[in-house]
Amino acid sequence: MKMLSFVYPFVLAGILSCSSKSEEPAPIITIPQGPTDKGWTFESTPVWADEFDYTGQPDQTKWGYDLGGTGWGNNELQNYTNLPENARVAEGKLIITARKEKSGNREYSSARLVTKDKGDFLYGRFEVKAKLPTGRGTWPAIWMLPTDWAYGTWPKSGEIDIMEHVGYDQDKVHVTVHTEAYNHGIGTQRGRSKVVPNASTEFHVYRVDWSPYAVRGYIDDQQVFDFTNEGKGYAVWPFDKRFHLLLNIAVGGNWGGAQGVDPDIFPQSMEVDYVRVYKMIE
Repeated sequence: MKMLSFVYPFVLAGILSCSSKSEEPAPIITIPQGPTDKGWTFESTPVWADEFDYTGQPDQTKWGYDLGGTGWGNNELQNYTNLPENARVAEGKLIITARKEKSGNREYSSARLVTKDKGDFLYGRFEVKAKLPTGRGTWPAIWMLPTDWAYGTWPKSGEIDIMEHVGYDQDKVHVTVHTEAYNHGIGTQRGRSKVVPNASTEFHVYRVDWSPYAVRGYIDDQQVFDFTNEGKGYAVWPFDKRFHLLLNIAVGGNWGGAQGVDPDIFPQSMEVDYVRVYKMIE
C-alpha cells in the first residue's frame, strides 16, 4: 500500500498531462496559393508606344541607352554605343545594327535601347513587331528588366524575355522568364521555344501579357508560353514591381556564341516596326 501511495501522484499527474495534451488543437498548416485568374484584359489603345514614324535617332523622350563593352555578364563581345551607325530610325522602322569594327575595347559595336525612367510599367500587354538578324554569333533580344531591383541583383528581381534568338539556331524563337527559383544558372529556367519560319526575312509580332496571375508569351497572336504565379513569394514571382523594355543585339556570349562567331556575316540588323504597351484593365 505504501508503494501505491507514493506512485499514485505520479500516475495521476501523467494521466492529467496526457489528457491536457490530447485536448490541444492541431496546428493549422496553410499551403501558399497564387492569386485567382480574373481573366484580366487590356486596353485597346496603347498607353505608351513608338511607331517610328520619324527619321533620325530614336526618340529621346522614350529611349535611353545602355553603354559599354563589359561583357554584360554573358562574356559578350560587343561594345554598346549611342551612335546612329548602331541605332537609327528610317523608313518607319527602328534599325539596330551590330557591326564588325573596333569599338571601345571590343571588336564589335552594337546598341542596347532601354525605356528605363521613360517607360516603366507594372503589368500590361507588351507588343513588338520585328524582323531578326541572322548568322552565327548574333543574339538579338526583346525583353524586360526590373526598374528598381527591389528584391536584389539578378536573378532575384526577375527578367522577362519577350523574344530571344541565337543566329546559329535559325528560326527558333524563345520566350522565357528568370527568377531566383527558376533560372538557367541552376538548371530550372522556365521558357518555351517555337519555330518561326522566316524570322529573319519577315516581320513577326512578339508579345507578352503580364498580369498578377501570369506572364504569357505569344508569337503572331498564338500563345506559346504560360508562367503562373504560385504564390510562394518573390523567389518564384518577383513580377509585382515595375519593369522596363530593352531592345538589343548582342554578339557572341555564353549562348549567342556557343557555336562561335562568323565575322563575315556583319553588319547584321534587327528592324522594329513598332513597340506598343497596353494598360491592364483592373
